[in-house]
Order: sequence, then C-alpha cells, then structure tokens
Amino acid sequence: MSRVSKRFYRVDSIRNLEHLDRGETAAQENRWVFEVSHEAANKVGGIYQVIRSKCSASVEELGEQYVLLGPYKEASVRTEVELGEFAAESPLTSAVNEIRSLGWRVHTGRWLVDGNPQIILFDIGSASDKLYDYKTQFYDSCKIGIPNQDIECNDAVLFGFMVAKFIEVFHEQAADFSDCKVRIAAHFHEWLAGVGLIMLRVRNIDVATIFTTHATLLGRFLCAGAVDFYNNLDKYSSIPKQNIAGVNGLQDASLSTKSKFNIDEEAGKRGIYHRYCMERCAVHLAHTFTTVSEITGVEAENLLKRKPDVITPNGLNVKKFAALHEFQNLHALSKEKINDFIRGHFYGYMDFDLDKTLYFFIAGRYEFGNKGADLYIEALARLNHYMKASGTDKTVIAFIIFPAKTNNFNIESLRGQAITKSLRDTIHDIQAKVGKRMYDICLTGRLPESSELLLKEETVRLKRCIYAAQRKSLPPITTHNVQDDNLDPVLNALRRCHLFNDTHDRVKVIFHPEFLSATNPLFGMDYEEFVRGCHLGVFPSYYEPWGYTPAECTVMGIPSVTTNLSGFGCFMAEHIADPMSYGIYIVDRRYIGLEESVRQLAQFLYEFVQLNRRQRIIQRNRTERLSELLDWRILGTYYCQARQHAFRVVYPDLELSEEAGGAGRLSYPRPLSEPPSPSSSRATTPAPSEHGSDEDSVDSEAELVVLGAGLRAGRLNQTTPSTTELEELGVQSGNGSVASSR
Repeated sequence: MSRVSKRFYRVDSIRNLEHLDRGETAAQENRWVFEVSHEAANKVGGIYQVIRSKCSASVEELGEQYVLLGPYKEASVRTEVELGEFAAESPLTSAVNEIRSLGWRVHTGRWLVDGNPQIILFDIGSASDKLYDYKTQFYDSCKIGIPNQDIECNDAVLFGFMVAKFIEVFHEQAADFSDCKVRIAAHFHEWLAGVGLIMLRVRNIDVATIFTTHATLLGRFLCAGAVDFYNNLDKYSSIPKQNIAGVNGLQDASLSTKSKFNIDEEAGKRGIYHRYCMERCAVHLAHTFTTVSEITGVEAENLLKRKPDVITPNGLNVKKFAALHEFQNLHALSKEKINDFIRGHFYGYMDFDLDKTLYFFIAGRYEFGNKGADLYIEALARLNHYMKASGTDKTVIAFIIFPAKTNNFNIESLRGQAITKSLRDTIHDIQAKVGKRMYDICLTGRLPESSELLLKEETVRLKRCIYAAQRKSLPPITTHNVQDDNLDPVLNALRRCHLFNDTHDRVKVIFHPEFLSATNPLFGMDYEEFVRGCHLGVFPSYYEPWGYTPAECTVMGIPSVTTNLSGFGCFMAEHIADPMSYGIYIVDRRYIGLEESVRQLAQFLYEFVQLNRRQRIIQRNRTERLSELLDWRILGTYYCQARQHAFRVVYPDLELSEEAGGAGRLSYPRPLSEPPSPSSSRATTPAPSEHGSDEDSVDSEAELVVLGAGLRAGRLNQTTPSTTELEELGVQSGNGSVASSR
C-alpha cells in the first residue's frame, strides 16, 4: 500500500505516477490512442469539459501518441485551435495526405488547452455527396435506417465514416514507420461518434475500440419527461416503491404503477428509435464499454443491455483551479464583486447586512426536474420559514442560473446598477474634495469644523442620489425579461412558493436566465469567479450521470449539495467516510420519499446557515482538500485501465509495461480536529480582528466537530453530543483534547 498524501487520505491501491512519461513507453511499443468525439474543440455540452480538462493528463501519459479527432466547426476553431501541419516524417501526416487525396477537407493542428494535444478535424461537408451511399452501407451492415430529415444523425454518419476511413489508412501507414507492430486504441464518446466504431468493427480493422456513454440517450429523454425512472430499473426492483424518490415535478414516486420499461416502445414514442439503435449497436460492438459512474452503469445495463467493463469517473485539471493558500482570499474578493451586484439589485431595500448574508446558487443546463430545481426552490421556501421562525439576523440570497429564452435585461436590474454606480462615484468625488479641504485646514494648525468639510452643494448632491435610490416596487426576482414567463417553470415555482423578495423574507431569490461571463453588464464576472464568491452550491439533481458543477465547487473550496442519484454524489459517498464534514452534503433521493428528500435538503441548508464565519472557513479548507481526489492525474488511470482492457482483447500477445488497476479505493477518513498551529509559536492576539467577528463563538476546529455531532444527532441548540458520539468523532472526554488525524 502506498500513499499519495499522508495527511489527507489513505490509498489502498494506486498506480505510481511514473507512467506519465509523455509517451516514451507508448512510442517504444508503437501504441497510439485516438480519442473521438463531436465535442473535441467544439463546445456543445458536458463532454467538452471532460475531454478538454483531461487533455493535460492524457498528454503527460501519451505525449505525441495521443490524437484527438472531431468535426470541423469554424466558429470554434478560430478561437480554440492553432492550425498547422504535423511533422513531415510521421504516419499521421501520411494518413492525412492520403485522406485529402479523396477530396475530403481535413484540418490539423493543436488544441489550445492545457497540454496542447494534436487534433485532426474533419469537414463533414466535403463528404456530403457520399451521404446516401454511406447510409446504404450502414443499413446493409447494421440494419439501422436513418431518416433523411434527421440532420444530426446524417452528420454523425458522415463523421463516423470519415473517422473510420482515416483510422484504417493510419493503421496501414503506421506499420511502415516502425518495426514494432502497430497497436491502436480508438476511444469513442457518446452515440454521435459511435458510427465510426461500428464501421471499424464491421470492416474488421485491427483496432482496440472503447465506447463511453456519459448519459444514455433514452435515459435522458425518459427523465426529462417526468417518468418514474429509477423504480423501473431492475437494480431497484426489490426496493419498496414508497421508499424511493424518483419523480420530477414534486410528485410522489409511489403513484407509479408501471413496473418495467418497454425500451423499443419508449424510444419509438419519442422519435429516437434509430438513435437508440445506433447507441446500442456501438455499445455491444465495442471491445470495452465504460460509463462515468456506477449509477449510469446500472442505467446502461437496463437500457442498453450491457454491463460496463470499467467505470471511468470524470475528473478536472486541478492545477487550473489551484490557488493553494490564496483560495480563501479569492473567495473574499469574488464575494465583494457579488456584493456590488446585490447593492444595485436590492437598492431601496438594503435592510440586511451583507456581512451576514450567504450566497447559494444552482446552475447548469435548463432541465428543471433533472437538475433538481424543483427541490431547490421548495427547500428555499422552507428555509425561509425556518429562518423567520428562529429570528435569525442572517440573510440568504439564492441564485438560479439557467439559460432561458429572454427578450433583454430587466430595466429595473439595469437601473439599480446605474443608480448605485452614480452614488458610488458621487461619494468618491466628494470624499476626495473633503480630504483635500481637511488637509489644507490641518496645515494651518487647527482642526476643521464639520461645516467646513461638507459643503451645502455637496449635501444636495448626496440627497439627490439618496432620493433616486428609493423605490416603491419590490426587487425583481429575475434579471431578464423572460419570454412566455407565465410558462417558465422556475418563475412559476417561485410564484407558487411566494418567494418575491419581500422585506420580511430572510431568503431572497434571483433568477439569472443566462450564463455568466466577464462581459455581463450586471455581474461582470466569469462563472468560475462567481462560484468562488458564493458560499454553497446546491445541485439536488434527479438525473445526473456525473455532475461537474459540484466537482468544480469542490476544487475551488466551495461546499456543495449533491444527491445519491448523481455520479459525483455516489463517488464521494464511496471514498469519503463522512462527506458532510468535508462540505459535501448528499441528499437522499433514492431510498426515501420525495417529501422527506425536500425536508432533508431544507435541513441541510438551515444547518449551513447556522454555521458562523469561522466554521465556514474551516469547512472550506476541508472541501479544498478533496481536490486531489478529482485530479485527472489520478482518475485518468481508469481510462488507462479501459484502454488496457481493450488491448488485451485485441492484442493478447502484448506485454503491457504497466498494470492499470484504476485509482483503487481512496479513503478519506473523518477529519479529526487538531490545533491550527502550535500555541507556543506565537503570542496571543490582543484583540480579535474585525473580520473574525460575526459572533464567532466556535474557536477551534474541535468545537466544529462537536457541533457536527449535534447536527447529525438532530439536536442543534438543544443538547450537547453524548460522550459516545464525541469518542466516535475522535474527541477525547475529560481534558477536551482532540486525537490527531496525522
């Protein structure tokens, strides 16, 4: 057993990172890896983030033996790809030239992301004259017909045939450049790239193929249609239906009477039967089949009828987000930018203290039920009731960031930002003049009178700004004018829960129906900067094969809420002894009813609100520790394991230099408190700092552990945890000392 980090987690079995030799071993063995996806240098959905973030680790492992294949999209290529030819003496160059001789337009270069991997982009329009022939060949070999009106499937066929032909030509060319037998692994992502895999197998090309489904096609459609999905999977058939939360739109799962899905019928009713057949064919023809999480594996086993050979969880390029000891400072700086927006949005109703305000958010694709927005809004309404009943002086501002169709910005939102900017500029101008007058008067040897500092005309300017900042209407709940707002599910849910940003509400809501960017006139922040400034990300998803949003929160040191129906939540529950203590709150949406899930989420939010500033800082430190767990340098070993699984099937004579066993079990123990630094190394602070206030009654991490025991026992502010509970947490009774976690 080896350890990557003795301080934070134990590792039962993890590969030595010496295999990251930038392709030296792969070149000696003449091994090549092609990664094929419609989202290579083409941002469409979450797969783009997977491939983009993995490039650095892939290049560290495979170097120039790693090549990406994707469709040519000019708008994306202009900003993301540096076009250029490969080395003249290379099988890649020979294969590209031969493909170009067929009349196809093929672009080569490097993707401008970490690692700068080689990329080959196929202009599918240059092969469009062969579409009918390709569809005929596809039907003859697979008996899958493609409707003429399905443009997306037509593009998938063109791209697949071009990729299959290129890999076939490359296999022939690579054999001439080395005495060692060429061995190729082609990794295809999602059904859109699956045609290439199917044609490689149909033509019996000597290539090891891997297929990864990030979310099954039919599963996404079923869940989007408010179907009782998980109750109808064989994996969960033994669980009583009344104990499973599984229906979108806040309906109880026990209302479902349907026992199992008729897969062909369900796909046909939704007009995706041919797409489903393409996906299922690719899954069964692949030498190695992988999914991104155990729960997606169960889904694939039921809908695609094949159990995954390897689970390949998604990671992040942690180095990109790493801020080391600076991440707490970045949180404070980003939070101040959000504060500026809040001052403008709530002008005239700034009756709450920003130092005692917490920012929650949910973000992602606008899938109201799948992303758990229904639970989020319902839990916010209950949290509002809890906070008003307890008489707390804290305020929660909950952001909802989903892209929706809008006409333009809400005029009230823009007006608020303009008014606060005018007030801020006026005060800065007057402040400079007052400072100059004070300086000049003090030089005469006397103290200035108050009438000498603030002149009457300046008082008038301030009064005008103050009167302009008054308003009669409540602050808007949305920053844009949403099209057909009477049909918008988020706005309707906010209306139903009576969340209107009233003065007495302790929970305020802001629906921002647009992705964040630095050019946004309201926020002026990128999404990453916005996340760093928030206190909690809330993602109570119903259908979430992995979940990049909570993962991004984790690597930036921001606590998050997820569920045990998301791949990320299941992964964290498997590898962390007590996820809640690390700032990962996992809502149960699998084994309890929907009402209980909403109540549990509301309780998590209320408990988080009750933490003081010091406790939140400690929790953010713990959350940031988990970033190594999500690093591609570790999780990339699962992809290596998948490739070696395929290599063994196709090339049984190949002696692999490294035995890939995945990352093994990464066991993060429950954090046991210890003093932040030796008490004898520094003098006691004579007075508490201003930023350390906020009623910081908890003075050490040990007390946070004690508080955590009370939260888990459900007895917050009622009784203290028992001695047994404290001993389970590692807190010794008697002298109050805490067992070391190192």
